[in-house]
Amino acid sequence: MGAQGKKTKKQVPAVHGPSLLTDHDIYLFKEGSHFSLYDKLGAHPMVHEGMKGTLFAVWAPEAERVSVIGEFNQWNKGSHHLSARWDGSGIWEGFIPGIEAGAFYKYHVISRHAGYRADKGDPFAFCWEAPPRTASIVCDLKYQWKDDAWMKDRHRANSLSAPMSVYEIHPGSWARAVERNNGYLTYREMAESLAEYMKEMGFTHVQLMPVMEHPFYGSWGYQTTGYFAPSSRYGSPQDMMYLVDHLHQNGIGVILDWVPSHFPSDEHGLAYFDGTHLFEHADPQKGFHPDWKSYIFNYGRHEVRSFLVSSALFWLERYHVDGIRIDGVASMLYLDYSRKEGEWIPNQYGGKENIEAITFLRRLNEEVYRRFPDVQTIAEESTSWPMVSRPVYVGGLGFGMKWNMGWMHDTLAYFTTDPVFRKYHHNQLTFSIWYAFFENFMLSLSHDEVVHGKGSLLNKMPGDDWQKFANLRLLMGYLYTHPGKKLLFMGAEFGQWSEWDHERSLDWHLLQFPAHRSVQTWMKHLNILYRGEPALYELDFVNDGFAWGDLSDWEQSVVSYFRKGKDRDDVLLVVSNFTPVPRHNYLVGVPSGGYWREVLNSDSQEYGGSGQGNFGGVVSTPVPMHGKDHSLSITVPPLGMVIFKRIAS
Repeated sequence: MGAQGKKTKKQVPAVHGPSLLTDHDIYLFKEGSHFSLYDKLGAHPMVHEGMKGTLFAVWAPEAERVSVIGEFNQWNKGSHHLSARWDGSGIWEGFIPGIEAGAFYKYHVISRHAGYRADKGDPFAFCWEAPPRTASIVCDLKYQWKDDAWMKDRHRANSLSAPMSVYEIHPGSWARAVERNNGYLTYREMAESLAEYMKEMGFTHVQLMPVMEHPFYGSWGYQTTGYFAPSSRYGSPQDMMYLVDHLHQNGIGVILDWVPSHFPSDEHGLAYFDGTHLFEHADPQKGFHPDWKSYIFNYGRHEVRSFLVSSALFWLERYHVDGIRIDGVASMLYLDYSRKEGEWIPNQYGGKENIEAITFLRRLNEEVYRRFPDVQTIAEESTSWPMVSRPVYVGGLGFGMKWNMGWMHDTLAYFTTDPVFRKYHHNQLTFSIWYAFFENFMLSLSHDEVVHGKGSLLNKMPGDDWQKFANLRLLMGYLYTHPGKKLLFMGAEFGQWSEWDHERSLDWHLLQFPAHRSVQTWMKHLNILYRGEPALYELDFVNDGFAWGDLSDWEQSVVSYFRKGKDRDDVLLVVSNFTPVPRHNYLVGVPSGGYWREVLNSDSQEYGGSGQGNFGGVVSTPVPMHGKDHSLSITVPPLGMVIFKRIAS
């Protein structure tokens, strides 16, 4: 960042006339309801009285002095002081001539308390230096968007009654640039290859693990310092906009992972910003996260709520994203989260619920859906907290969807069990339907399931290699036919052997082998079927869209169920065999006579299976079964799923 402390030849003081803040802005800020703070605070290039420069504004109420330092003044802490506003808002501001987009800067904050002083990055910076450097950068966000067609109609793609198969990626390790010594792809490079791959595979949305600037790459973005800046590791803000724009132009939605649950302790970041616990709670029993060794936001402070809601809305407005997945919601809701008795502070009623965080989450969702009714908010929430995805006006938290962590845990526990013993764990497979419609669930097989020694999805599967691949295909089929929207972490779609490593690319070379290409083909065809059959998505969140065929055949580890669309003739039958023993002449009850076409079979030789199936379809017979007047006599292949569609006569 250049030598600090040297004096420039000519010192140009800050000019204290202009301000972007009105009295109404200050009122809303103090009230906790100013949700466009990115237009008011931070660094904004402008022309004042004929002079080009930048207007700076930063919140530091317990500072004794704040100055702007940077390359423009050789990091001199005594040359460009900001002025404290008279209104008691705690905001310091000033216009500095000659500073334009591209300038590196920090705030040198001298606190009123205990002689604390530090060089701080700008909480509202739109861009930061690429780590390990830590300066903020003055920049504008001008960009010529070309996604008008998507934005006009995206309510269709983002609707709760639309197909949603989400491909979760980590931008730094989805693929690497071999020609640059295996370096990161830029946002722009990623745009071309990712859009092409998403279209080839048939996914509807991509979810990016946190791209907000973060100092420690190994945190995967979950230790955020720049809540208004995409990571410079992969390019500029405009490069990030290009990525979203290009995906939109190719009909692909974009969801961002966003972390309002905690932030890191790096000195240049939000922690102890003005020599006090400004953004975080002062009491470590409420303000420090024991698992992540990070600080917890003070959700009861009005200005902090304004900061966080502004961040969420910023990505929706300025980057056109289609949804935000909120990380760590469970840790926000409970004051005793990951704490032993005596290590947490009860709320005013003596309970463990974090009332301030609940209020914040509800206000966040209200504002998101008020301003952007065509997007979704998605909660990562792992407890039995009620009505996470129900509207605030009926007592819910207001999220559009919630990750179904119970389904994930039970399903993976079942699939990792040797098929010989699966009959003793049958309820792990069937239990999820009993609560499937309590929330608007997204079924997630995310990055968390393939790291820290857990192994890849393929490697979790029991048996020899053939059985591992068959189990993986069956798991994917179960994911796509179970009620709920879908999320799959990168690499599973072609059977990555090794668990995810953020320091290297996915093992794309595996696609030279038939077994991996076959799994990838299965995934393509699953996406095609899923997007083409309304019965698999229209009624995901109401029990009208699902009916059991038979859930009681635990002895043979076979289950059958129906998925239904809004059109009553739109019916699919799904039958799965979770053992390597084929089931011939297996009877399944169906609601009517006629021909049932086999639309997908995971045991097809095209997908690497043994090729056992039903010759394209089966005609039902008037033999009662499972409470139905008709039945099908079918072959259910080993470790396989067959899907039938009723053909109306």
